[in-house]
Amino acid sequence: MTEDLYRRADDDDSRDLSLGELELSDRAALRRVAGLSTELADITEVEYRQLRLEQVVLVGVWTEGSAVQSEASLSELARLAETAGSEVLEGLIQRRDRPDPATYIGRGKVDELAGVVTATGADTVICDGELSPSQLRQLESRLKVKVIDRTALILDIFAQHARSKEGKAQVELAQLQYLLPRLRGWGEALSRQAGGRAGGANGGVGLRGPGETKIETDRRRIRARISKLRKEITAMAVVRETKRGRRVANAVPSVAIAGYTNAGKSSLLNALTGAGVLVEDALFATLDATTRRSTTADGRTYTLTDTVGFVRHLPHQLVEAFRSTLDEVADADLIVHVVDGSDPMPEWQVGAVREVLGDIQKRRDVAMPPELMVVNKVDAANDVSLARLRHLLPGAVFVSARTGAGIEDLRERIAELLPRPDREVDVLVPYARGELVARVHREGEVLTERHTAEGTALRARVKPDLAGVLVDYGVNGTSA
Repeated sequence: MTEDLYRRADDDDSRDLSLGELELSDRAALRRVAGLSTELADITEVEYRQLRLEQVVLVGVWTEGSAVQSEASLSELARLAETAGSEVLEGLIQRRDRPDPATYIGRGKVDELAGVVTATGADTVICDGELSPSQLRQLESRLKVKVIDRTALILDIFAQHARSKEGKAQVELAQLQYLLPRLRGWGEALSRQAGGRAGGANGGVGLRGPGETKIETDRRRIRARISKLRKEITAMAVVRETKRGRRVANAVPSVAIAGYTNAGKSSLLNALTGAGVLVEDALFATLDATTRRSTTADGRTYTLTDTVGFVRHLPHQLVEAFRSTLDEVADADLIVHVVDGSDPMPEWQVGAVREVLGDIQKRRDVAMPPELMVVNKVDAANDVSLARLRHLLPGAVFVSARTGAGIEDLRERIAELLPRPDREVDVLVPYARGELVARVHREGEVLTERHTAEGTALRARVKPDLAGVLVDYGVNGTSA
């Protein structure tokens, strides 16, 4: 490893060089990011051999923003790598105006990276970006170790955490879509094409293949599998739509909990409903949407749905494959956007989530529901960070799902923002129709209730369909 690898504290974070002002020293060196090496504490040699963690070196290209932002991006990549089951040995960043189209970091720096890989004994290199098929081939041929990119790493984590049939199908579809353009053969042994003159390089008479290479066969099979998976996911989406349609028909408002991965969405669902959903301090621990029922203080019923977490540069293959799951967010009456208050750069989380939500809005061509910002993990954040977040996110609710702080305030805010029934009715329901009174309590908002000799006198706000059922019992209200 050369002395060009350097460590520099960025004391002036506000001074971001434009692409035309890159310093020569930054362009000429790979930059080591301190603190990314994974330390295994209190582990015996035998236990370490049993773990067999994949040893990786991380590489990023710093094209824009400050040094702090570039290091934060590589630190997130390190967490992703550890979640996937790797041991991070080293993290390197190169300052460039754009990634090299051939080798991602430039041919000269590939040789320097090869020296780092040899010195550390790493068996995998992970790049903080999506590599083209040609970049992948060039890097693997020159580094002599496995090379993957950020997209492949996220897909691998999703594959590990998928539990339901729909989740597994969605992840497999995304993986195959990513793999298809990156298939590569391993020499002429897999070739089934010959042709040409007898005695030529392909063997001539008797040795010509059927005309389809092994890689073409693989591509055909992958395309067939992708087609089958799409049909299966479409069928599963019909079941999801049926359940959602039943809730809509019953006039049950829905709340979608969205946010960055590991922001505490599942913990928040448990705190609000006691759902008992798996909570784990890991990225993408939740892939399958979970829906639970809850009630407001005035008795209105609504549903809360815990959705898949987002991340910066979420692979477009995943966005397409998880379309039916992400539609839960677009079809909700309210989005509870959860932010990790203990994260050093929470505005990045907010930007990444809103970018994905914007993609969903464009694809569906519908207006997105109202958004309630919720800053979670306030017990792990310092006062300065919380004050900064109150300035950045005015109107946000600050909570701790772990300690319960602020949960009651959040329940009140959700109740305020949920859609209310829009027809006010004044009815006298006979005691023989007690199920109608129960339905008014369940689906509407009871303003007054009196028990008389003839029946139950109610003044309430209800949905139009329920108002139509009550019309025979003296409905004299109008739309509120």
